[in-house]
Amino acid sequence: MDVLHGRCAGMDISKRDAKVCVRVPSAKRRGSFISETTTWGATTNSILDLRDHLIEARVTLVVMEATSDYWKPFYFVLTEGLNVVLVNAAQVKNLPGRKTDVSDAAWLAQLGAHGLVRASFVPPQPVRELRDLTRTRTQMTRTRGQIVQRVEKMLEDSGIKLAAVAADIMGVSGRAMLEALIAGERDPQVLAELARRKLRIKIPELTEALTGRFREHHGFLARLHLDQYDQLTEAIGQLNERIEEAMSPFRSVLDLLDTIPGISRAVAEVIVAETGGDMSRFASDKHLASWAGVCPGHHSSAGRAKSIKVRPGNPYLKGALGIAALGAVRTKDTYLQARYKRLTARRGMMKALVAVEHSIITAIWHVLTDHKPYHELGGSYFTQRDPERSTRRAITQLNQLGYRVTLDPLDTTA
Repeated sequence: MDVLHGRCAGMDISKRDAKVCVRVPSAKRRGSFISETTTWGATTNSILDLRDHLIEARVTLVVMEATSDYWKPFYFVLTEGLNVVLVNAAQVKNLPGRKTDVSDAAWLAQLGAHGLVRASFVPPQPVRELRDLTRTRTQMTRTRGQIVQRVEKMLEDSGIKLAAVAADIMGVSGRAMLEALIAGERDPQVLAELARRKLRIKIPELTEALTGRFREHHGFLARLHLDQYDQLTEAIGQLNERIEEAMSPFRSVLDLLDTIPGISRAVAEVIVAETGGDMSRFASDKHLASWAGVCPGHHSSAGRAKSIKVRPGNPYLKGALGIAALGAVRTKDTYLQARYKRLTARRGMMKALVAVEHSIITAIWHVLTDHKPYHELGGSYFTQRDPERSTRRAITQLNQLGYRVTLDPLDTTA
C-alpha cells in the first residue's frame, strides 16, 4: 500500500493527557518506518510544547479521534502550524484485542500515513459559537418541558386533574390556578373562575378537576418547579436575542429555508448552526442526508441487501428535522403531506416520518445550493405523475365497497 505521508502522527486523547505516536522513515533501512510514542498533558502549555515537537519532527499530518470534547484544546492549538485531521472514532476502529491508548495512537498514525482517514466537518469559529447557542437553547427547552411534566405528576399526586381539561397547564389560566393553589386557595369553584378566554366554557369541568387533596407539601414543590420554569424561560429569551444577533450574516439563508414547509424560524436556526449554511461541504444531497442520519445504512452480503436502521448522525440536526417533518405533514395540499400519507399505509408512521425528513434535508441541499426558493409540487403530485395508477386504485377501493364503477371522461375542451 502506498505511503502518502512519510511523516505522520496519531493521537489518542483523554481528559488528562494524550498518547502521541510519531511515525517517520527509518534512517537505517530504506522503505521501513519507526514509531515513537510519548505522553503529553492536556493543558495549553503542554499542547504548545507538543506542537513545537511535531513541527521539529517535520510531521506533515496529524490524525486525532473526536473523543467527547477533549479533542478541542488539541485541535485548535495544533491547527496553527500543522495539518490536523479530526476523524470519526467509528470509522477508525482498531483491530479487536489490541485496544490500548498506545496501540490506538500507532494505529491512527498508520492509517493517516496511507491516506485511509476521512476528515470530519469542523465549522469555522462563528458557526461553532452559533452552535453553542442553539444547542444550549435546545437543552434548556427540553429541560423546561421536563419541568412541566414534573408539575403535572405533582398535580396527579394531589388529585388535581388540571391537565385533563386544560391543554397547557403553564398558560395564563393554568398559572393563575397554580399560583392560587400555592397561596392556599382550595375552593374548586374559586379556582375554576380564574379561567380566561376560551377555557371559561369549561368551568364545570374545571371545578370537578380542581377538587383534590392539594397540601402544603405540594405547594412547596410547585413553587420550586414554577421558579425554575421562569428562570429557564428568561434564559431562553436571552439566548434568542443572542442568536438573533449571531444570525445576521445568514439572513438570506434563513429566508430560503423559510420557504420549505414545516421549517420554522427556530428550526432554520438549528439547521444553519449545524451545517454552517454552506452546502459546498457536502458533495451531494445524499452525503448531507447521510451526515444528518436520516437515511438507512448500507449492508449487503452475498449479493443481497439487508435491511438496516437509519445510521447515527448529528443528533441536533436530526431532532430539528423531526420537528420540521411533524409540521410538514400537517400542512395541507403539499407534496410532503402527500408523501407521508402515501407511505404511512404500507410502511407505518415512523418510517414515513423518516422519509419526510429525508425529503426535507434533500430540499434544503438543493435550495441552499441553487440559492432558489423551494418549489412546491403540490398535494396532487403523485396523482398527476401517474393518473392511470391513481384511477385503478380508486376503482379498486370502490369495488371493495360494493360499487360498480363506469368511467365517463370529462370534456375539457368545452
